[in-house]
Amino acid sequence: MLSALLVNGGNYIYNLLLGRILGPEAFADAALLVTLLLVLSFLGMTFQLVTAKFVAALPSEQWEPFRNRIGVFALLIGCLLGAVVFFSAPFLQQLLNTENALMFQIFGFGVPLYFVMSVNRGQYQGEESFAKLSISYQSEMWGRLGITLLAFLIVRNHFGALVSFGILASLALGSFPFKKLRLNVAKTETADIEWSKVRTFMLITACYELTQILINNSDIILVKHFFPAQEAGLYASLALIGRVVYFVAWMFVMLLLPTVVRLKKEGKPTGHILFKYVGYIGLLSLMIVVVCALFPELIITLLFGDAYLSMASLLWQYALATSLFAVANIFTYYFLSLDQYKPILFSAILGISQIVLIVLFHSSLAMVVQLQILVMLVLLVLQILYFLSNRV
Repeated sequence: MLSALLVNGGNYIYNLLLGRILGPEAFADAALLVTLLLVLSFLGMTFQLVTAKFVAALPSEQWEPFRNRIGVFALLIGCLLGAVVFFSAPFLQQLLNTENALMFQIFGFGVPLYFVMSVNRGQYQGEESFAKLSISYQSEMWGRLGITLLAFLIVRNHFGALVSFGILASLALGSFPFKKLRLNVAKTETADIEWSKVRTFMLITACYELTQILINNSDIILVKHFFPAQEAGLYASLALIGRVVYFVAWMFVMLLLPTVVRLKKEGKPTGHILFKYVGYIGLLSLMIVVVCALFPELIITLLFGDAYLSMASLLWQYALATSLFAVANIFTYYFLSLDQYKPILFSAILGISQIVLIVLFHSSLAMVVQLQILVMLVLLVLQILYFLSNRV
């Protein structure tokens, strides 16, 4: 948990420095790359959660063959998606109004790295080897921060490409400590593993992570498409501050999943674990929303500077939308770890609804934020109702 706090703090410093160094217009491109990294992290999280769940559930002698097979699959999928990003770079440049296509091409090389790194992290998470897991996250965060700032000092233009290069280098560093993959995995080694359960959980998790992408990142991408670069950059700063709740919530998810799987395996009740983490996130969220409502101008000035002050009135509203999502997310991951998948349908429907509403109603940035509050409130209510009708 301490490491997760440090990593999130370092990532915040990284984004804040980008905002201050580049200004709102250029920061829009940098924030877009950070958003794409978050999209990539959600896809990679599918492999991490699958690996963590089954490493926690399988006997130790099956960990290695299981990890090798999942790792090879992750590498293949990563190469395929990375190639798609690389060759569609000119189209992405036009669609998202960026400075150049090079930033997307560099980013494409990082996709396979991220997926293999996620499998590596999943094993450490499933084993509850949190020291090694922490080293991976720390290496990625500090590498991205240091390499990007160094690149800015050496090269003083094409900032989007420099940010993308920093991301690529940090993914390589985040792969340590690395367990080597064996590409020629013998079928006899993996015969005892119930791969039908693995495939089902992976498919369900991938669907849920897709809903996470829709809910957590579609607003920034749509704002980048519909609004001028200046406004898109201002909105990106608002999103960065407001999402502190969600990033901190992830450290609880990292602890929640293996704990619930282990308790279920031992035949013990799990509901108290959910109550504990919902309580933590709920209290944290309330504190952040209140502080954002009372001191919006001070927060924005300290973090980004006077150029971003026009977003002050929306800060607490965005923090509220993110808080509602973070709490709803705890419920979903709890049921996901218990092999109950209906809550994913709620997230999928609401994620699509958010995109449709923003596409139809985007007359102002305030409307974009308020639509998200409405959607996240409905999602949380649905998750609570499902929990009350399916107590575990």
